[in-house]
Amino acid sequence: MTHPIQQKWPAQHPERLQLYSLPTPNGVKVSILLEEIGLPYEPHLVSFETHDQMSPAFLSLNPNNKIPAILDPNGPGGQPLALFESGAILLYLAEKTGQCIPQDAAGRYECIQWLMFQMGGIGPMFGQLGFFHKFAGKDIDDKRPRDRYVAESKRLLAVLNQRLTGRAWMMGDAYTIADIAIFPWVRNLIGFYGAGDLVGFADYPEVARVLAAFVERPAVVKGLGIPARG
Repeated sequence: MTHPIQQKWPAQHPERLQLYSLPTPNGVKVSILLEEIGLPYEPHLVSFETHDQMSPAFLSLNPNNKIPAILDPNGPGGQPLALFESGAILLYLAEKTGQCIPQDAAGRYECIQWLMFQMGGIGPMFGQLGFFHKFAGKDIDDKRPRDRYVAESKRLLAVLNQRLTGRAWMMGDAYTIADIAIFPWVRNLIGFYGAGDLVGFADYPEVARVLAAFVERPAVVKGLGIPARG
């Protein structure tokens, strides 16, 4: 039985995991992980320009009208699984394949802790800073909203910098979904948002070091462009 979303985005390879996304910091988390773990998948572009995310087909998979979302034909028990929220998808795929997440219980929960740190802190705060710095905030005379997010972004970067001191990745030597969640947002903050000087990015050398290592990974290089924009 096909899912309603496949009426708008037909699957050429229905036996593969179906990814509905856009190459944004949240969207590329999933494509990067899929490239890292080597799980076959078929990407579909959800264009915000044509309001694809508001279409009945997309809402049938994610009623919250946000990317990314997946449809795994080989979900738990061999049954199809529809899933949205990038953090939930990362956790699902890591546990499904046993990759990019510690296998011991304590390490697993520590990794999830940093995944939640991104979901609840870095994503929302960096995103709001980007809005006020790059977009509509330029037309607002009152700079207190922007400055609030600048201060909070600096605090979060300081937490990251401390955590990464003496570590190759967030969890040490092992590269995990915590890194895959965090570093697309760091990249976006200083890249697309152009807020590097605003947050004093040079003051966080450990974050810069790990970001440089992250963007050199072949799966990251590829995943950052998936799905390709039309």
